[in-house]
Amino acid sequence: MDLKHDADAGAARVERRPYGRLADGREVHEYTLAAGGLTLCAIEFGGIVTALRVPDRRGRMDNIVLGLPTLHDYESRNPHLGTIVGRYANRIAGGRFMLDAHTAELNRNEGANTLHGGTRGFGQRWWDIEANPPAGDGSVSITLRRTSNDGEEGFPGTMAVEVVYTLGPGPQWRIDYRATCDRPTVVNLSHHDYFNLRGHGDAMDHRLWLPASRYCPVDEGLIPLGIAPVAGTPFDFRDTTRIGERIRQPHEQLLRARGYDHNWVLDADRPAQADGLRLSARLEDPHSGRTMDVLSTEPGVQFYSGNFLDGSLTGSAGQTLRQGDGLCLETQHFPDSPNRPASEFPSTRLEPGQTFRSRTVHRFGCLPESTSN
Repeated sequence: MDLKHDADAGAARVERRPYGRLADGREVHEYTLAAGGLTLCAIEFGGIVTALRVPDRRGRMDNIVLGLPTLHDYESRNPHLGTIVGRYANRIAGGRFMLDAHTAELNRNEGANTLHGGTRGFGQRWWDIEANPPAGDGSVSITLRRTSNDGEEGFPGTMAVEVVYTLGPGPQWRIDYRATCDRPTVVNLSHHDYFNLRGHGDAMDHRLWLPASRYCPVDEGLIPLGIAPVAGTPFDFRDTTRIGERIRQPHEQLLRARGYDHNWVLDADRPAQADGLRLSARLEDPHSGRTMDVLSTEPGVQFYSGNFLDGSLTGSAGQTLRQGDGLCLETQHFPDSPNRPASEFPSTRLEPGQTFRSRTVHRFGCLPESTSN
């Protein structure tokens, strides 16, 4: 049955409709949230955001995240489009780490390494979804829950995870993460949306600002080698820069990743709000005028320029998905932190009795007409 928390089509609301069936026969539903002038759609499988519709400077609504046409595509061939990523977002070198003298052997799904939680990370798992009544501030939300069993993909401990998608108040989408575990473990949760603020074409004309004076250069397997300054490199986005401006430069790091696929170490002296949120990125599209500010409690952001989209996938609008058609800004702790001392990379260890909490907000706006191309 459909869920409608408000009959007024212009008011904040949540609706549910059948979306399809998984290969094992389970019926999947798509939940549509509308508030703050935005519309967001999400499904139980992978917690996937299938669409996020945002107005441009003229009020035209477009879907600004890449998606796939069918549930079968999401189940069988999804390169993490729109998914919750965990237990550990990004890469763990060698698919293993030491914890209290015990070696955790993980499922390896990117050569010798573990990427985004393994062969069946959180983006390939079922999430129970509960629609919440609209809040007094005009926002609406859904709560996604799952239990990750001890040994799932090789990670120790039974972990209870809760993720809340909130739309509004105003033109913003907030993601709140919460996790507890009954044994010492590691956790790094994020979201893997491919953004294209124009709604079509490629994103190379988007302009990006990152408040980060350092980043993590990587080896051939895209595992961090440490931390290095961005000054004098194509990785310096401290001044707003068009993404395509330097992506073809013959810099060793760009060649290794086929573009940008690196962790930026966010400057710790950024002003913080009362809830701990700090401005972590700003993305602008001069064509549509759409802007997106990313605020987060996380210490890093992975900027990925869609390098491995190779034309083999069709998008939800029937378009061929090619390199650079979307980009990711994944707020996170750093890749491979379980294999690094806490003095170098912030720890991702979670103890029994502790609660992992993280928050990221995507806040949308528009550039004035005079700033278009």
